[in-house]
Amino acid sequence: MIDDVAPLFTRADGAYVFARWGRPIVPVVFGVDEASLAVFKGAIEAVVTLANHQMAETDPELGANLMIFFCQDWDELPEVPHLDALVPDLIPLVRKLKAADANQYRIFRFDEAGAIRACFVFLRMDEHMAAVAADTLALSQAVQSILLWSDTAFDAQPPLALIDGNAVLRPEVADVVRAAYDPVMPAAAQDASHALRLAARLGMIRHG
Repeated sequence: MIDDVAPLFTRADGAYVFARWGRPIVPVVFGVDEASLAVFKGAIEAVVTLANHQMAETDPELGANLMIFFCQDWDELPEVPHLDALVPDLIPLVRKLKAADANQYRIFRFDEAGAIRACFVFLRMDEHMAAVAADTLALSQAVQSILLWSDTAFDAQPPLALIDGNAVLRPEVADVVRAAYDPVMPAAAQDASHALRLAARLGMIRHG
C-alpha cells in the first residue's frame, strides 16, 4: 500500500511534499455563467464534505481563498484587477503557460505551519477543455485543489472515472482524501514516513 500512497505526494524532483487545508475553504469562480458556477460550488462542497473539512462564507485574510479563473487566452490574466497582487510573478507565469501551451495551472499558498491557506486555479478554455462536461471539470478541479498532490500524481491515471456516463471520484482517491484529513494526521509533511502513516489510515478506512 505504501507504494500506492507515496507517489501521490512525491514530486518529479524526488521531494515528498504533503499539505492539506488548514482553514475553511471559501471558493469563488470567475468567468463562468450562473449555471456553471452552481456546478463548481456543488463539486467543491462535495469534496470538502468527503474530506470532513469545512467551508465558510468568507476568509478573514483574503475574503475568498480558493479562486478559480476561466479565460479564453492566457493574456487575459494580467488584465484581471489586483490579480498581480495575489500572484506577484504573473507576467512571467503567463509567458510560461503560453510557451507550454498549457490549459490549466494551480498555485498554492501556505501558512506558517505549512498547511494550505489559498489556492489559485487558472483554466484556459481551449478545445480540449471545452470538450469536458462542466460537472466533470468541476469535480476534477475540486479534488486537485483539496490536497497538495504531486505534480505527477495523476499522470498515469486521472482522479476521476466514468460510471454509466457520469464522472465520479475514483474510490482509491476518495479514500486518500478522507485519510489525509483524519484529525490525527498532520496538516503538512515533508518526510516520506508520512506516507506510512497515511497508508495505515487508509487501511483503517477500507477495513473499518
